[in-house]
Amino acid sequence: MQLSSDIRSLSITNLEKILLRENFEKYRATQIFDWLTKENIHSFEQMKNLPKELIHFLNSRFKINNVVIQLIKKSRDGTVKFLLSLPDNNVIEAVLIPTEKRITACVSSQVGCSLDCDFCATSKIKRMRNLDFYEIFDQLMILNFESLKLFGRPISNIVFMGMGEPLLNYKNVLKSIEMICSKKGIGISKKKITVSTSGMSKIIKILADKNVKFNLAVSLHSAIEKTRNEIMPFSKDFPLSDLVDSLNYWYQKTKSKITIEYLVWEAINDNISHVNSLVNFCKRVPSKVNLIEFNDIGNLKFKSAKNRWIQKYIEILELNKISVTVRRSRGEDINAACGQLANKL
Repeated sequence: MQLSSDIRSLSITNLEKILLRENFEKYRATQIFDWLTKENIHSFEQMKNLPKELIHFLNSRFKINNVVIQLIKKSRDGTVKFLLSLPDNNVIEAVLIPTEKRITACVSSQVGCSLDCDFCATSKIKRMRNLDFYEIFDQLMILNFESLKLFGRPISNIVFMGMGEPLLNYKNVLKSIEMICSKKGIGISKKKITVSTSGMSKIIKILADKNVKFNLAVSLHSAIEKTRNEIMPFSKDFPLSDLVDSLNYWYQKTKSKITIEYLVWEAINDNISHVNSLVNFCKRVPSKVNLIEFNDIGNLKFKSAKNRWIQKYIEILELNKISVTVRRSRGEDINAACGQLANKL
C-alpha cells in the first residue's frame, strides 16, 4: 500500500484487518473512523486516544487528504460561496444559502463538468475527475461547521446542484450521503437531500432499484426534443421518451415525486408551444415544477424571458393542477447562483 493512500478510502472492515495483521486491537479502527468523521482532523497526532505506536504506523502507511477552504465570499443577500482546494490542488465551489427557516448547502460532485449545457458556466470547465466520497463528505462537514459559525444553525438541507453531474459520479455521491446522514456525520434526514441530474436515464433507474430515500430533481428546460438538444447537446443521447420512462420507474419504486427544474428564456422557450409541452410532460410524470431565475453567464444567446411569460407558465401549469413554484436567484453578485459556479471569484 502506497504512502499516498487516504485512510478514508478504506472500509472500516478492511482497516480492522490491517490493524489486526499489525498486532493492533480491532476496536482501534472504530476510534480512528470516529475521529475522521466527527472531528476536523488533519493529522493522526490529533487522535488523542491512540497509542504512539499506532500513530507511527498510520503515518507510515496513510495520509489524511483534507479538503481545505481557500477563499470565502459573501453576497449582499447572505449567501456564502466557498472556493475549496482538493488534495491534488484542483478546486471546486460550494455554497451556503440561508433563509429564515433553513440553511441549504449546495455541493459539487465533480471537478468541472462532464456535460455541455450552453447556459451553464460550469460546463465550460473541462471535467478533470470525479470527487471521492470522502471529498464530498468533507465539503459538507466544512459547510456545516461554517453554518454553525456564521448563522448559529447547522445545515438543514443539502442539494447536489454544484459543479458536475452527480449521476455520473453516483457511487461516490451515494456513499457520501450515507456518511453525512449517519450519526457520525451530520445526522440529517435523506428526505432533506435533493440530487439534481440533467437526465441520465439509465442511472435514474439504477438509483430507483437501490431504493434511495433522497429527492430527485431533473434539469429539463424544454420538453421539446429539438430545443432541448440545442441548449443541452448531450441530451441527443438521452431522448425525452427514455427520460419519461426512467422517471416513471423512479416514482414506481420510490413513491417520490420528481422536481422539474425549468429556466425560461426569451426567444427560446417563451411561447405557448413550450408551455403546453411542459404541461404534457408533467402529466406523464408524477412531478412538480420549479421555475428558476436565469443568471447571466455572459452568453448573449440566453436572456431571461419577460415576466409575463413566467406568469403564463404559472397560470397554465396551475390550471392543469400541476404544482409550480418560482426559485428566486441567490448570490448572483458573487457568481454563486444557479449555473454560475465556474471558479470565478
